[in-house]
Amino acid sequence: MKRLVFILLLLLASPAWADSAREKFQRGWDAYHRGDYATALKEWRPLAVQGDAHAQHNLGNMYSKGKGVTQDYQTAISWFCKAVKQGHASAMNNLGATYITGEGVIQNYVQAHKWFNLAAARKKPGEDRDRSVNNRGFAASKMTPADISQAQRLPREWTDDKPCP
Repeated sequence: MKRLVFILLLLLASPAWADSAREKFQRGWDAYHRGDYATALKEWRPLAVQGDAHAQHNLGNMYSKGKGVTQDYQTAISWFCKAVKQGHASAMNNLGATYITGEGVIQNYVQAHKWFNLAAARKKPGEDRDRSVNNRGFAASKMTPADISQAQRLPREWTDDKPCP
């Protein structure tokens, strides 16, 4: 009986001991926006390693911009890809941006267009979706009609089990 009471008390108390992933993410978000990148990294890295797509995307941003870490485009792309494989639209948009700039990958407007198109298709109408649509338009402005045709076909062929850059 004492053992059962102990287990029940432990189960009831454990939520107070452990922070939820949402709380950790929010602490990271608040810290990031205060410029406290060390705390953001401390909160987000374990979540990202556990597979949280939002934390993976945010780590990608930190590495891409060199916020609290040494700027490293390859590491940024790696984190973006982990989030992309879970359908994270903003990570898709950021991956497209890497192909526009050629930071960490060979500049490729067809690939950029593909990622912007995938991002736009997954976002709700609004400013964030418009950004992906505008980015896709910018990529298209740098492409030939044959390139655009290829870029429009690629999203239909892409699945999350395909390699990401």
